[in-house]
Amino acid sequence: MSSLWTLKAIADATGGAHMLDAVVGGISIDTRTLETGDLFVALQDARDGHAFVGAAIERGAAAALVSCDVPGVAPEKLVKVADTLKGLEAMGRARRFEVAARVAAVTGSVGKTSTKEALRHLLSLQGPTHVSAASYNNMWGVPLSLARMPRATRYGVFEIGMNHAGEITPLTAQVRPHVAIVTTVAAVHLENFASVGAIADAKGEIFSGLEPEGVGVINGDLEWRERLTAHARRAQASRLIFFGRAAGCDVRLVSADLHEDASDLKIELFGKLLSYRIGAPGEHWALNSLGVLAVISALGGDAERAAQDMVTLNALAGRGARERICGAGGDFDLIDESYNANPLSMVAAIATLGRALPGQGGRRIAVLGDMLELGPTGDSLHAGLATPLKAHGIDLVFACGLLMRHLWNSVAEHQRGGYSDTSSDIAQAVVKSIQPGDVVMIKGSYGSKMRVVVEALRALGAAQRS
Repeated sequence: MSSLWTLKAIADATGGAHMLDAVVGGISIDTRTLETGDLFVALQDARDGHAFVGAAIERGAAAALVSCDVPGVAPEKLVKVADTLKGLEAMGRARRFEVAARVAAVTGSVGKTSTKEALRHLLSLQGPTHVSAASYNNMWGVPLSLARMPRATRYGVFEIGMNHAGEITPLTAQVRPHVAIVTTVAAVHLENFASVGAIADAKGEIFSGLEPEGVGVINGDLEWRERLTAHARRAQASRLIFFGRAAGCDVRLVSADLHEDASDLKIELFGKLLSYRIGAPGEHWALNSLGVLAVISALGGDAERAAQDMVTLNALAGRGARERICGAGGDFDLIDESYNANPLSMVAAIATLGRALPGQGGRRIAVLGDMLELGPTGDSLHAGLATPLKAHGIDLVFACGLLMRHLWNSVAEHQRGGYSDTSSDIAQAVVKSIQPGDVVMIKGSYGSKMRVVVEALRALGAAQRS
């Protein structure tokens, strides 16, 4: 087992008390994913992690970070601190201080996870790279990701999210990025903000944590470009890099030839013309790639090499991954966009579906769940999706959720595949409707549980194999 921490180092970082000098190979906050030799951190959130310490030790945890004694667990297996979240934050700060990596922080209303994962893939081809797992971008995910960073890391990339103003500031202060990027600003979490401009201000907080001589990377096509620029300048960013289609962008899209499963791009990279193929489809991926190259350049990596390596990128599970399902009646294609949704990403996914090529006799089918946290604009934003669905030639629409009823009432009669309040019911309707050659795209906010539809369609292939 490799050594990520020792209990002594953990105690030194947190001020905690310990009795052994054991080695820790990883850090976990969930017994379901814990590996032998991990430190289990007993966070107190929706559930009190102290209730799972015993199970963690039984599963092979080297020790647990706790704020009290745990009945049935030997004291030598515990590192006791006053507050486990603050202890985890202290570990993250300590590891960030001792690692000589070049570090980037990523935020944005849309595209932050895809951008982070693209950076993971491309930077790992150039040196040891550590990136936050999944969407670990909140008050516990950021310090956990920092504390997990190996000492030999050359590039570190950390995603930072928010639902309210003021949430990014303490997180970027922990990350202390050399480079901070705002991918885009859109009408997301509007129930918590007075305007999209206020969302831009909240995203602009990411620049407040920049290291001296830090670089701000900003989407130059945004209406809020100058607002974000002001935040970066207040943070004394030494340099700003703009990316997008707009004239004057440092990393500028010249042209994009969008295909069903890839895109061929021509760009200007700081004045130099480059051509490359990105292995993930959609205009949103094309634009994300510009920001990725800007970050890699600002980190000191080889952006031109990264551009040529873009061909090896693939869409992510839950964020556009495409697969062929071999059902009993014939094959169909599934585009899994089920992880999350907002108005901007929904339109992008519909456009990608519109470029998909069904098989003989097949149809383009959109299965859409509610987009959440949109506040009083939610009804109209859902109804408005009827326009891109028509424009991109979507043959059939299945709508799921109370908000999606507004879309259902707005789409043309010939496009109506089915409506239901729940994802389990709409899944049954979609399964019954599938024909060979269909291309089916599933999308909705995480809380709308559209993953249920994805699994129901995958089960058709599993049943055929069994």
